[in-house]
Amino acid sequence: MLRLWFGGTFDPVHNGHLAIARAARDELGVAVRLMPAADPPHRTRPGADAAARAHMLALAIGDEPGLAVDRRELDRPGPSYSIDTVRSLRAEYGADSPLALLLGADSFLSLPTWHEWTALFGQVHLVVADRPGSPLEGPMRQDAGVTPGTGGLPAALAAAVAGRWRQDPAALAATPAGCLYRLHQPLTPESATEVRSLIAHGGDWPDRVPSPVAAFIRAHGLYTGRGYNARTPC
Repeated sequence: MLRLWFGGTFDPVHNGHLAIARAARDELGVAVRLMPAADPPHRTRPGADAAARAHMLALAIGDEPGLAVDRRELDRPGPSYSIDTVRSLRAEYGADSPLALLLGADSFLSLPTWHEWTALFGQVHLVVADRPGSPLEGPMRQDAGVTPGTGGLPAALAAAVAGRWRQDPAALAATPAGCLYRLHQPLTPESATEVRSLIAHGGDWPDRVPSPVAAFIRAHGLYTGRGYNARTPC
């Protein structure tokens, strides 16, 4: 049985995040565990602290079937490296269990900047969700008989993923790790960067996040103070 985790800062969680999680749940037929990061070593400190981001994630999910919050990165001391997380998952579930990480296109393209990123392929599968305007349409094509190309990918990433793309999600459940799959989800324009910017500048943002999350942001005045950084990536 394939197990799937959707990692990210979720700063804040927005409708696009939920659309990806639901699409993965339905297309792959698995539960999706949304796993908020602590303090990512490779990017600016999040605009909301870990407790607030995890709480917003729980509010967004509610009691929706097939979605859950996994707090393991928040509860682990030290830097939040994905390779450490997947190694802990592998130790927990065993060498033969199919495990996968769900990534947005931006995160996938930035893989070469991650700590020990090439080691991920020996530990988990990667499920990649595209987004509007992403350069991945060419390299992630999965039409019958078409091998995904390398256009739009950094050279090191293109070399690392060559031959790993699969067209059938069943392929992920047939082996423990090492494959890539493109998630076919409805593309939505929301981004955490945009939501934070709209909040900071008094724009129209509430419809871009789940309503309980909007209420929490308003109640606690998140993303309006000096700690806001419009250049922080989503």
